[in-house]
Amino acid sequence: MISTFKLPEYIKPDFRSDEFVAAPEIQALPAPADGILPDEFYATTIYPEYFKIGGAWKLIDAPRMDCVVVVKDGAPVATEARRIKKGDSIVIGRHEDMSNGVFIDFNAFQERDSQGKVQSFAFRTGKSRESSYSRDYDELYEILRHDRDNGNIVWVLGPAVAFDYDSRRAMSGLVSSGYVDALFAGNALATHDLEAGIFNTGLGQDIYTKELRYNGHYHHLEAINRVRRAGSIEKFIEENPSQNGIVASCIRNKVPLVLAGSIRDDGPLPSVIGDVYQAQDAMRKHIMQATTVIALATQLHTIATGNMTPSWQIRNGELRPVYFYTVDISEFAVGKLRDRGSLSVNSIVTNVQDFLINTARSLNVI
Repeated sequence: MISTFKLPEYIKPDFRSDEFVAAPEIQALPAPADGILPDEFYATTIYPEYFKIGGAWKLIDAPRMDCVVVVKDGAPVATEARRIKKGDSIVIGRHEDMSNGVFIDFNAFQERDSQGKVQSFAFRTGKSRESSYSRDYDELYEILRHDRDNGNIVWVLGPAVAFDYDSRRAMSGLVSSGYVDALFAGNALATHDLEAGIFNTGLGQDIYTKELRYNGHYHHLEAINRVRRAGSIEKFIEENPSQNGIVASCIRNKVPLVLAGSIRDDGPLPSVIGDVYQAQDAMRKHIMQATTVIALATQLHTIATGNMTPSWQIRNGELRPVYFYTVDISEFAVGKLRDRGSLSVNSIVTNVQDFLINTARSLNVI
């Protein structure tokens, strides 16, 4: 099915208007030491931000929330504090009225309702189990069809996705059908998905019948051991051509799989990144390309991803929105990311297994 979805048009600010012409240039101070910021440093948001440098308003590069802005070769670059080097030119000033030479485009992607009134790009707020999600589902399917060919789709998965036969098959179908450009997870998702491919269980419970297997609590440890013996996940998949599931689909379709470690991990599997900052860097590499992000049943990985995801992206020279969905059976879990500042997130309260099956069927991948 060919998508007829059209992205909302971004209307660039008119920098020739009096308020922009009259605004001062940014101010910057050198970083006093590696990893140390000057007083009154400016911190970035999720919105498009412009900085007046050399008489021109310049859009920030490498956007990310809670970064500082380093001026490099006359361009503003969002930079994590841990990367700051002594002498870096750091933008200062915390005003939101352009008096510090910074313009934040809070009203990017304005839409008008049927009465012609302007409304924000952000989706409806206050989602709960009583909300109707019919429109959200239909919009998501259209976005996915569009971004499969015209964007970059990142999925963030918790282990619950691998505990059900049908949701696991649905996610595998989405991967093999081109709806996944990168997948973020932890050791648990990958371990239990591989366990399901070997034993048809998740944490010892049959993923279809939900029957508890005798000595099933050994299964995930056995899966880890077999993969470690093979030397890598890729080698294990190669040596076991009958292995199915999410991880196998990622490996066979060359979809990047970023597995961030946790203090509670068993094993862990080879490829799990134990250093949190290396994991953050690996995730950031893909998030900088993402146009749609879908996070399922993993509060910590969702927050980690959301905190590095801006509300916009440049594709084909044009500024467009980044769509971010978080899905969980818990209202608290889906609301947590919005509380942390990712105001453009669209939350859906539902069972993630049902969500995946409905999505895969609507996209005709199973």
